[in-house]
Amino acid sequence: MKALSARNTPVRKRVARLAAPLLASLLLAAAPAWSLSPDADGHTAVVGVRLSDLDPASWIARQEQPHQLLLDREGIAALNARMRAEDPSIQDIAALPDPLPRQFVRAQVEKLSSPPARTLYDERGQPVPARTLAALQRELALDAIPASRPLRYGLVVHRAALRAFPTSLRVFSSPGDTDIDRFQESALFPGDAVAVLHESRGRQWLFVASERYSAWIEARHVAIGTREEVLGYASRTPYIVVTGATVRTTYTPEEPRVSALQLDMGLRLPLRTVLDPSRTVNGQHPYASHVVDLPARRADGSLEFVPALVPRSADVAADYLPLTPANLIAQAFKFLGERYGWGHSYDARDCSGFVSEVYRSFGILMPRNTRDQAVSPALDRIGFEPGDDPARRQAAVRGLQVGDLVYIPGHVMMAIGHRDGMAYVIHDTNGGGWRGPDGGRVSAGLNGVSLTPLDPLLFNDEQTYVDRMTSIQRVRPRPSR
Repeated sequence: MKALSARNTPVRKRVARLAAPLLASLLLAAAPAWSLSPDADGHTAVVGVRLSDLDPASWIARQEQPHQLLLDREGIAALNARMRAEDPSIQDIAALPDPLPRQFVRAQVEKLSSPPARTLYDERGQPVPARTLAALQRELALDAIPASRPLRYGLVVHRAALRAFPTSLRVFSSPGDTDIDRFQESALFPGDAVAVLHESRGRQWLFVASERYSAWIEARHVAIGTREEVLGYASRTPYIVVTGATVRTTYTPEEPRVSALQLDMGLRLPLRTVLDPSRTVNGQHPYASHVVDLPARRADGSLEFVPALVPRSADVAADYLPLTPANLIAQAFKFLGERYGWGHSYDARDCSGFVSEVYRSFGILMPRNTRDQAVSPALDRIGFEPGDDPARRQAAVRGLQVGDLVYIPGHVMMAIGHRDGMAYVIHDTNGGGWRGPDGGRVSAGLNGVSLTPLDPLLFNDEQTYVDRMTSIQRVRPRPSR
């Protein structure tokens, strides 16, 4: 069917309005079996999921004590302290050596930026030439690392990718599979503190250490400040916390550095407290906004703080949210339907980023990657071995509580409740599959934040996710052992 002409007349518009219901009914009647249109009972094409399940209120209503406080502020502070003290994936950038010795810097860079051991493909599906990979190795500038250098600190000024190499080149494991960029590691957000360890040969990239990850970031996204300015930013008061999936600062041509910035869930933003009520902020009266103090980069790369407006209508709070089952469910569902973004690409997030951001809205620190989250000694962990009794696995699934994190190799899911004898999870997945009516495997290609039952999900043709669980992590006080 050809599109209607762009030159719609009033007659065309009236015809379109009258025809729309009929067209919709015809399309629904002709929809193939794989359509996501619900059936008469409200079931979607995703196994075990009804349209009503996509409403967080339905899961909150199933909780016996939806507003029970699972951890108070003191408990969360103790958990974060334990995470920083016991989890090797969390690093204290304030304790890095100053000055930085050459051997230390080189080891940090080489740990991440080792030459690829397999063929990689570009966006056209062509193998990345050896000369391109060799040029990336030269760009690391390992030979230019001085015997020692002063440690510098900076604040991130814009949501920015963390990369395995100092390049924006996207590379993939197979031709045509362009969702998972193997050079993409993670992302940092406005206000995140970093220690600058090294710079690329062209000086366009910095190798930085943040609390949860070390990688390459474009230099234009980092403003260099004093140790006190940078490390003190996260503890400034008063502040607001981003509680929506994302919000944006108000657009402003007067200060483009803080205009329409994406702010992701859990970011803590200090408020600017010294304001002249008779003056506008970035061309706008601030009475209908929160005026936050954001880091910005001067032309010489140095740090300054500038005011930015966050509308009072935005999904933000005056403090971190209380950690309750109801809030856990509500926060997770705010991402429902967001496209999967490997390593925080696509201005989105992956499975471990998803659960990290949900818990960050409660002020809880989590490791960046699934491999570290799954074994973190700071959490209350139930571990599984390949030969474990299936009955033990099933008992653990039956005992899942809201907010529990379920790990399989390379993936994490968050439990939200039980229905019809099955555990349900919400997770950011680039796959998803189950057995169809004929016993064959259905590959759903969910490719986003999705609600599914846990029990029927298939890891491969023979094993379920439950068969391959490696651990369950509970973000609660650990019982005495």
